[in-house]
Amino acid sequence: MYEKAFAHSEAHRRSLEWLLGRLAPGSWVLDVGSGTGRPTAETLVRAGHHVLGVDVSPVMVELAARQVPEAEFRCTDVRGLPLEENSLDAVCVYFSLLQLDRAQQSELVGRLARALRPGGSLVFATVPLDVAGVDATFMGQPVRVTSFAPGNLVDVVTGAGLTVLARESVLFTPDHPEAGPEPHLFLHCGRE
Repeated sequence: MYEKAFAHSEAHRRSLEWLLGRLAPGSWVLDVGSGTGRPTAETLVRAGHHVLGVDVSPVMVELAARQVPEAEFRCTDVRGLPLEENSLDAVCVYFSLLQLDRAQQSELVGRLARALRPGGSLVFATVPLDVAGVDATFMGQPVRVTSFAPGNLVDVVTGAGLTVLARESVLFTPDHPEAGPEPHLFLHCGRE
């Protein structure tokens, strides 16, 4: 359901193209909140990169492993994943931190930034709203959401030692009967 609802996100595709343009052949990429493996892990492995996808949902991990067998997927919370400094070429964080509080999001972005090699890339996408612990409905399911206003989100990534190299803001409507238009912000960052 989630994969179908977001399959037509052109901004997500453009974000992946930006990342592919920065990666050397055979790069190592961490996909945080990898979901079904599509389109992120699938796009990256088809381009010849090594992908580790992590997700807290066993159903998503099982589906991703079937759909993208060339990638590795683990059912785990990324906050508990050992991350060696300077070990990754890129990290993808597409809409996967919205259920963490602001302090947890900031701390995690810092850990992910330190895991990047110098010259590495981090792509971060979220719903840029100034909300903390708000009960919402996402595709018919109750969720508790926390995010940052756009400027504060930029502060989080720059505070982690990253440089915002490109950004895109779009209004996107998921392909789901209960979904309405939502703002999406894509930050394309580098560790210099």
